[in-house]
Amino acid sequence: MRIAFFTETFLPKVDGIVTRLTRTLPHLVEAGDEVLIFCPEGAPADHAGARVVGVPAMPLPLYPELKLALPRPAVSEALDRFRPDLVHVVNPAVLGLGGIWLAKTRQLPLVASYHTHLPKYLEHYGMGMLEPLLWELLKAAHNQAELNLCTSTAMVDELAAKGIAHTALWQRGVDTALFRPELADPAMRARLHGQHSDTGNLLLYIGRLSAEKQIERIRPVLDALPDTRLALVGDGPHRQQLERIFEGTATTFVGYLSGTALASAYASGDAFVFPSSTETLGLVLLEAMAAGCPVVGANRGGIPDIVSDGVNGCLYDPDAPATLITAVQRLLGDASTRSQLRQAARLEAERWGWAGATEQLRAYYRQVLERRPLALTS
Repeated sequence: MRIAFFTETFLPKVDGIVTRLTRTLPHLVEAGDEVLIFCPEGAPADHAGARVVGVPAMPLPLYPELKLALPRPAVSEALDRFRPDLVHVVNPAVLGLGGIWLAKTRQLPLVASYHTHLPKYLEHYGMGMLEPLLWELLKAAHNQAELNLCTSTAMVDELAAKGIAHTALWQRGVDTALFRPELADPAMRARLHGQHSDTGNLLLYIGRLSAEKQIERIRPVLDALPDTRLALVGDGPHRQQLERIFEGTATTFVGYLSGTALASAYASGDAFVFPSSTETLGLVLLEAMAAGCPVVGANRGGIPDIVSDGVNGCLYDPDAPATLITAVQRLLGDASTRSQLRQAARLEAERWGWAGATEQLRAYYRQVLERRPLALTS
C-alpha cells in the first residue's frame, strides 16, 4: 500500500501521537508499504524508511510547542507525485484539514484518527464556552472520513455519541524491549531525587508540563505525605507556573529524557502518578507499567482501558481530587501489594506490542480500500 499521513505533530516533538507514529512507521515499511508524511517543518527528511515533507509552520500562541502548518501548493504537488492509495489524517486541525480537502478532491480513500481530547482541553485554557463549537468542527472534519480510529473504547463511544460516524478502536502498543524493570538504576534514582534525600517513596510524572495535564493535583499528595519525593520528567508551557506551585516541596524538575535514560527513569520510581482526566489513552501509563512502575491514574477517558483498579494499578476520581491522595497511599502503603501491582502491570504491558497494533491498522486500511469501489458506485 502507498499511504500518505498528514499529522499536526511529529519529530522533534515528543508526545503520545509522535510515539505512536514513530513506532508504527517501521512496521508499515517492513510490511512493504510506502509511506509519505506531511508534518510541520523541523522533522528529519526521512524516518524509519518513510519520507517526510516538512511544511512551514507557526507556533500556536497559547501552546508554542504545537505548530500550525498551513497547506500550500508544494503539498499538493508532493501528494500527486506520490500517488497514494490512501490518506490518513492524524488529529486534523489545520494541516489535517488540508489533507482532508486534498483527499476528497482526488477521490482518495480517507482515514482519520483522534488522539487528543481537544474539547476537554479548552476549559484548562479559559475557553470552555467554545467546547460545543469545537465538537461541531470536529464532527464536520471527521465525518469526511470512511473510518475514524480512536485509541480507547471510551473515545470510540464518546465520538459516536457526538455524531462522528464510522468509529473503531486502534489498539494500544508499547515497546516492552525498551521499557523494562531491569533498567532500575541507583544513579538514575539519585538524579530523579536531585537535591532531596531518598526516603523510599519516589513519585514520578513523565510527560508534557501543560495545563490540561492537571499536574498541580500532585501538590496536595506531597503535603499529605511529607516523606514522598516527586520527579517531573518533561517540559512544556506550564513549567514556570508549576515551579511556583511546587515551591517548598521535595520536587525535582528533570527536563526531557529519551531512550534508555527515559526507560531507566520509569523503572527507578516507586509510583507513577498521572492526574490528567483528558487522556484519550495515556501511553505513558503503559510505558510505566512495562517498566514495572506501579501507576495511579484518573478513572476517566482512555485510562480505565489500561489500568484495572487494585489489579495492575490504582484509579482515582478526578471529580474528587482528594481521592488522588488515597490512591497514592494505597499504592505506597504495602510493599507486598506494590510488588503484586508491579508484576501485574508488566504482564498487562506485555499483551500490547506495536507490531500487533500496526497489523490491525493495516487490516483497517485494507477494509477501507476493499469497500471503496462499492462506495464510489453506490
